[in-house]
Amino acid sequence: MTSTRRIGNTVLGVIFTALMLFPLYWMINVSLTQPTDLRKDPPNLFPVNPTFDGYSRVLGEQLPYLGTSLVVGLGTVAVTLLLSAPAAFALAKLRPRGGTALNFVLLIAQMIPGIIMAMGFYLIFHNWGILDTVPGLILADSTLAVPFGVLIFTAFMAGIPEELMSAAKIDGAGPWRTFQSIVMPISRNSVVTVSLFTFLWAWSDFIFASTLNRGGDLQPITMGIYKYIGNNTQDWNAIMATAVVASIPAAVLLVVAQRYVAAGVTAGAVKD
Repeated sequence: MTSTRRIGNTVLGVIFTALMLFPLYWMINVSLTQPTDLRKDPPNLFPVNPTFDGYSRVLGEQLPYLGTSLVVGLGTVAVTLLLSAPAAFALAKLRPRGGTALNFVLLIAQMIPGIIMAMGFYLIFHNWGILDTVPGLILADSTLAVPFGVLIFTAFMAGIPEELMSAAKIDGAGPWRTFQSIVMPISRNSVVTVSLFTFLWAWSDFIFASTLNRGGDLQPITMGIYKYIGNNTQDWNAIMATAVVASIPAAVLLVVAQRYVAAGVTAGAVKD
């Protein structure tokens, strides 16, 4: 019975995995399909006469957009870590007055739709002179990532044994030194988790990009893909090729960081 159940679970897992990955496969299939074959009914399940014209267009037209997305993503990660990690340490270990209310505010901030925030940012950024700029996009994306980062870091840092904090205090370390030398090194998994999700949000952002940087010289890859789309578009080959290339950094990050995301490293930090 156990063996039969295991086989059934494996079959179901394979089926569900195939269903979830099919859109990715279809994206690759269309990116390699000749434009004249895209109108066939039924469509080809495999690229019969594969073409790499779409990828040639990506290399010729989309590299600046990819570079901008990379800068925005890394900038957003840096801002998020610099703001959320110290704030979470203060909430988790220093326990200031109003900390509970602040946590509630952070939860509320996560519920605000991005389009509403984009409309509010538009006038503010225009007055500040950062509309249609990369720093403006970094700031906008950080407003979504920082509350998330604070919540993740707070949940993790609250579980750090008090013995570590007391030992640091006895050795003469102040709060900032304790944060730098003890808390952050053992918060590696939280840092990776926050960095990963922050980068993916910034990399895939379209709402802020289309609202706050639609006329800028340096636009992210989501706007590069959007430029191919029209009422009578014939560029599905290039669109899907761009989507495939844009998916590679996210896929690589997920594969590399997956073992850090859900794990904790505080076990064994305090020896008996």
